[in-house]
Amino acid sequence: MPLQATQAMVESLVKALVEHPDEVSVKPIEGDNTVVLEVQVNTEDAGKVIGKKGRTINALRTLVRAATSRHDKKVMMELV
Repeated sequence: MPLQATQAMVESLVKALVEHPDEVSVKPIEGDNTVVLEVQVNTEDAGKVIGKKGRTINALRTLVRAATSRHDKKVMMELV
């Protein structure tokens, strides 16, 4: 899956989780061998994205890893 498609997937999944979907932004930061998808949400919605004991954000990270497993670069997701 191309990086743009992965970025769109993460954005749509996070928008479905939060109360303020218009404030969700996903920005790729590219390094030499890695790409970090920085996800920004409203401060009230951060807990919903993280989930109980981090289960929701870990599930999102697993989806990102699975979707980008064939890339040369490692793709990670961080909530900022």
